[in-house]
Amino acid sequence: MPADSLSLVFGALADPTRRAILARLSEGDATVGELAAPHGISQPAISQHLKVLERAGLISRSRRATARLSHLEAEPLHDATAWLAAYRHFWEQSHERLDELLATLRDQGIDDADPTREQGS
Repeated sequence: MPADSLSLVFGALADPTRRAILARLSEGDATVGELAAPHGISQPAISQHLKVLERAGLISRSRRATARLSHLEAEPLHDATAWLAAYRHFWEQSHERLDELLATLRDQGIDDADPTREQGS
């Protein structure tokens, strides 16, 4: 996924309303009215959110009779998850090193140096 596309995906995911829209679309296609209902915002406002999601490739839109339906497109989410996976590995390694340090300190009896305890007690 090119960096520009990744920026669009993360930008789209930065808004809680857009994340809620994606969560709803994971259950199936929906109209603008159906997507607007739980948010208490206007259909034009939801349409603006949908444009951001569509530009990021996270949804597609189609017509069925007179209704315009939005459909979740998961591929950009997969690409974003793959990009984040390297950082997950980094954090897991960092936590493993911290666990090892804490175990070493515990083995050396240093865990008695509790900064919340009063001196001389």
